[in-house]
Amino acid sequence: MSSPLKEYIQRFSSMRMAVLGDFIADEFIHGATSRISREAPVLVLDFIRREVVPGGGGNAAMNAAALGGNVRAIGALGADEAGEELRRAMEKCRIDTGLLLADPERITPTKTRVMAGGRNTKRQQVIRVDHEKKLGLSESLESRLVREIEQLANDGLDALLISDYGLGVVTKGVKEALRKLPAEFIVTVDSRYAGGSFLGVTAITPNEEEVAGLLGYWPDEERLDKAGTSLLEKTGSRAILLTRGDKGMSLFEKDTPRTDIPIYGSDQVLDVTGAGDTVIATFTLSLAAGASMCEAAELANRAAGLVVMKAGTTVVEPHELLATFEGESG
Repeated sequence: MSSPLKEYIQRFSSMRMAVLGDFIADEFIHGATSRISREAPVLVLDFIRREVVPGGGGNAAMNAAALGGNVRAIGALGADEAGEELRRAMEKCRIDTGLLLADPERITPTKTRVMAGGRNTKRQQVIRVDHEKKLGLSESLESRLVREIEQLANDGLDALLISDYGLGVVTKGVKEALRKLPAEFIVTVDSRYAGGSFLGVTAITPNEEEVAGLLGYWPDEERLDKAGTSLLEKTGSRAILLTRGDKGMSLFEKDTPRTDIPIYGSDQVLDVTGAGDTVIATFTLSLAAGASMCEAAELANRAAGLVVMKAGTTVVEPHELLATFEGESG
């Protein structure tokens, strides 16, 4: 089985895809603990450095680009410093940001994490401050995005990834435009709160908590098949790829027995930040490269096993994914 999987990875560099949705600036402030403040019982940090990396749809786009894909970002940012930093970070990784539109009425969603530690110890997150506000798109911006969606299948793109964090970019009008795309065009969805509202797409990739929010019950072993069947019926999608933490993944397809995929690698996880973005980026590129649902899920599972062993918002590269097959027959 490993030989065709490796061939799909090698095809990633010829795949063209777009990521549409909520792009978030992940800000990291690194400091060294020096003393306790005399003003309050809190740590004082000596500032070391600050960095902004793409999160949300930005992280999905970064993962797809790191794997070799030719990626286009589609969405709306605030006309602010965070938006410009986010745009520059993506452009450095060869992501086309021409359709990442600036809107002076919006703020760029920003998640600030303060990372603290001793001079010679590993820094850990001590607090996170979120600066975000759900704001619907203006009529002109929504019309622009809808027009772009309508043209995607004619622009030579192989797939579209939707990253919906509920921050207002993926509107009702955007969802209606998605339904008009040709049935054979690959559309995958990662939605924090509204996965059930995307109808007729290729696949949806919820985690257990998101499934519980959609169906009203936790998808434990006894109700796992019921949950998968219900989501397939509710959405009309071709597949549901349910990520289950240390239990791996479960793939559901219509009229096909459930496929369970155990976690790849160690269960001693370092950091799960952005793992869902890695999963859907790898899954989408694999489908675009010609993989079956099961094959794409297997590659996504391997990528997830690699990324959770890295700290922070990060990516997986093709050579790392290919290395997972070393020593395997086939």
